[in-house]
Amino acid sequence: MTRYKRPDKKDALSIVNAAKKEMEFTLSLEVTDSSGPTIIKNIYECFRMLGDALLVLRGIESQDHIEPIKELLELNINTSRPTGAIGNLRILRHNISYYGYSPKREEVEDVIAIAKDCFKPLLGEVTKRINNHKNS
Repeated sequence: MTRYKRPDKKDALSIVNAAKKEMEFTLSLEVTDSSGPTIIKNIYECFRMLGDALLVLRGIESQDHIEPIKELLELNINTSRPTGAIGNLRILRHNISYYGYSPKREEVEDVIAIAKDCFKPLLGEVTKRINNHKNS
């Protein structure tokens, strides 16, 4: 079920800026057994926020995490790693949050690599779309 509301360019930009700040902070954290789950959840959340910003820009309020990630994955941009890897983060985050899964160091490092390869290009594209959006 999708809820529609007024498109909001200002709110979309605010979400993007929050995602950028959170990603910068998260990537500054030292990788340890204790920090791993938080790093993965934060990185996933930053990607989800970018997708959510695109939905907010169109006046759509998502009811779950699937819609924002799908929105993000539909962007046609070049990254050094396929953006489809972001979809897999949702499952990993879900297992951490709801089943107490403890990620291996290699998994945390891989998620960090995904963030480093994909976040900046996606951030740039989302920001460009928001700034070029009419009707706000």
